[in-house]
Amino acid sequence: MKKILIVLTAALLVTGIAVSASDLVIESKSQTYAESESKIKFEGDVNVAIDDLRVVGDKADVNVTQDQQLDTATFYDKPYAYEVKKNKKREVKANILKVSLITKVIKAEGDTQSVVFDGKTPIVVINADTQEYDTNTGVMEADGTVTIKYKEIETYSNHATIKTDKNGDLKNITLTGNARVKEQNNESFADKFVYDPVTEILTATGNTTSKATMEGGDKLVLKSVYQEYNKRKNIYNASGNVHVWYQDYYAVGPKMTFYPDKVTNKPNEIYFTGRSSITQGVRTIYADKIRMTLEPKDFEATGNTRTVIKNIGSENGQDSGMTLGL
Repeated sequence: MKKILIVLTAALLVTGIAVSASDLVIESKSQTYAESESKIKFEGDVNVAIDDLRVVGDKADVNVTQDQQLDTATFYDKPYAYEVKKNKKREVKANILKVSLITKVIKAEGDTQSVVFDGKTPIVVINADTQEYDTNTGVMEADGTVTIKYKEIETYSNHATIKTDKNGDLKNITLTGNARVKEQNNESFADKFVYDPVTEILTATGNTTSKATMEGGDKLVLKSVYQEYNKRKNIYNASGNVHVWYQDYYAVGPKMTFYPDKVTNKPNEIYFTGRSSITQGVRTIYADKIRMTLEPKDFEATGNTRTVIKNIGSENGQDSGMTLGL
């Protein structure tokens, strides 16, 4: 069937619809208008263009308001939307796409996937139950089993907010609700993550736990209220009831910084500041500062140090009450 072309800025006599500042073009094999439903229905190779936004599908309908304005276009049967800005392309796929022709907000429902390309290379892939993208602000909100793949980083959460600038470059990713971030052998959990791709700094707040597999295969576990990872410098910072487990070491303190080795650039030196403690077996050392190294494995405690050794000479496992360094 011959395609029907609607150019709304030139079709006022046909539809009686007022025109906004942007041109809207809808192509399809056929269209019908049901006044009782206040909908224009399009069938077959439906293609919508408005500014930089394009939406393609097999079937769609458009709501018509009481004052004869076009409102929301709904696309069915796995449609596809995309937007190109300079060298960046954003595409959205879903079971259903709803596009506001007034606000230019796209809502994807059911098995949704968004991909941001730099040239032909996908740099961000987002999957979720629903996604809503505002083409004016460059902000996307994703909900329900959200997964994001960004370069070497994989994330999982109940909700995510992704912000891009006017050129389509990624500005910020915020994850909330059972959030998890994974990069190679490192994995972190928190109530909230914020990642800035410009500075390459990842912050985590609320019940944060990080697990890392070190060079020799041993696990290091870090728990705290707040954590920050500077990817460029390969430095970790943690504060608020910090706990570290590594082999038979268990260290606790208010603030910790994890530095890389100057030669290998791999995390190796841990510094606790503020009144802290490190436990190995039955011995616990308290100090104002504690420095731990993983390779070679040792530690140094300085500032008002105190050592407590439990259960010395006790045959039944009860605390003998003997302490050193009091």
